[in-house]
Amino acid sequence: MARRTLKIVSWTSMALASSGFYLYNNKYLDPNDFGAVRIGRAVATTAVISYDYLTSLRSVPYGSEEYAQLKSKGEAGQRGLSDLPRVTQLVHRRSAERLRELCCANRGTFIKVGQHLGALDYLLPEEYTSTLKVLHSQAPQSSMQEIQQVIREDLGKEIHDLFQSFEDTPLGAASLAQVHKAVLYDGRTVAVKVQHPKVQAQSSKDILLMEVLVGAVKQLFPEFEFMWLVDEAKKNLPLELDFLNEGRNAEKVAEMLKRFEFLKVPRIYWELSTRRVLLMEFVEGGQVNDKAYMEKNQIDVNKISQQLGKMYSEMIFVNGFVHCDPHPGNVLVRKCPGTGKVEIVLLDHGLYQILTDEFRLDYCHLWQALIKADMKRVKKYSQRLGAGDLYPLFACMLTARSWDSVNKGIGQAPVTANEDVEIRNNAATYLPQISQLLNKVPRQMLLILKTNDLLRGIETALSTRASASSFLNMSRCCTRALAAHKKKKTCSLLKRTQISLEESFSLWQINLHELFLRVRGSWLGNLVFALLCWLSPTPH
Repeated sequence: MARRTLKIVSWTSMALASSGFYLYNNKYLDPNDFGAVRIGRAVATTAVISYDYLTSLRSVPYGSEEYAQLKSKGEAGQRGLSDLPRVTQLVHRRSAERLRELCCANRGTFIKVGQHLGALDYLLPEEYTSTLKVLHSQAPQSSMQEIQQVIREDLGKEIHDLFQSFEDTPLGAASLAQVHKAVLYDGRTVAVKVQHPKVQAQSSKDILLMEVLVGAVKQLFPEFEFMWLVDEAKKNLPLELDFLNEGRNAEKVAEMLKRFEFLKVPRIYWELSTRRVLLMEFVEGGQVNDKAYMEKNQIDVNKISQQLGKMYSEMIFVNGFVHCDPHPGNVLVRKCPGTGKVEIVLLDHGLYQILTDEFRLDYCHLWQALIKADMKRVKKYSQRLGAGDLYPLFACMLTARSWDSVNKGIGQAPVTANEDVEIRNNAATYLPQISQLLNKVPRQMLLILKTNDLLRGIETALSTRASASSFLNMSRCCTRALAAHKKKKTCSLLKRTQISLEESFSLWQINLHELFLRVRGSWLGNLVFALLCWLSPTPH
């Protein structure tokens, strides 16, 4: 029945696509502007992917309990499933490539969603994330005629009337917009972010199409829950398409984190900004994952990693206002031309997650429990955040560590290569459970998980992943956030004083532990440790 349905859907999609066939040969028209072509392509791709999974993995559903039991008991050969993992990997790879081709062809919203999936390194099979990651470098580029059109419509003037110079070649192109370097008549060098002209009109139709297709897939594969992805796109895309909202976010986070002298948020020039055009201060730098650039410019990668961790811990645990797209292209590092001080430059403020106090405080408690390996509280706060009986999987997803490491304490040892491979393999093995969990947790959690994975990718590139300092910074922020909440709830001066003293003591303990780790890691600490070992009597 399912196979017959897929064949009907495939023929329907071919008919829809053929209705716009002549457009491909017409140099004046872009076939991607026509709904029949976009819908036909999306329906056909979904049908082919679904049919591939149905036919290739029909013996035992991949990721099912039966499959896991057979694999663990070594019974795969008896059931003719010895090559099932390899077959599954091939299906994942084929499907990911088809999805990537669809995103590149339909552009706009499709690329944005594909980039989101590509960022979920420890939540989706590696075949998907590695294939979809390239979408960050394959975003569409609007022509100069289209850029001129948007600027003319939104600012009411021609480019030559507004700018002394305007570079035709963009500094970078993303799924929704591209950025050009320009110079104003008063001499200021600026970055001009211009939205692709057709994205606004197509976005709502694309999301509706995705909703229909995801619903159809759900009928064929009940164990997979991907409606969370559509819900996120439906909620966040209108905000990202409003560049005035992005400008307000930039100013808000700059004010919120002004105590961090290392953070640079480019200034917004409101007089030449609209919903589709954003004018910003031009800031140069190397991408935060470019280790060679940092070594060349004598920038300490460990310090950058620590500062990035401090910044995001403050956003998540203390302020509840989180920049959710720390893709390397959006986070630059540089030495300030005037002072020579190292700065982290935070770009692209279109996507922020605002956390409720209840969610933020539960998340604080959960991370404290994870750092202390308090498994009773890990279970309690994971379940409060919607994980239910899947709380062990939820803890592993949050930390990108194995369940064994979570039980021992995630700050006790860095991630090994073997553990990293195990985590990535588990993302494929438990894909149905992961998709169900993502559909159950509060929607606020989804962008937090994406943010976590992007930050881990940066740490991996800099070889600083899972350093003890990152967990210590998180502990400090959790301690401060929980203390602030307790003080807010009481009017008693005595009680507030007691909470402040407890907070100071906890922060002092963290500082002392950090000092101990630094001393132990130094040459002097190693020398003292060796001496103590030599002086200690050897047991017989």
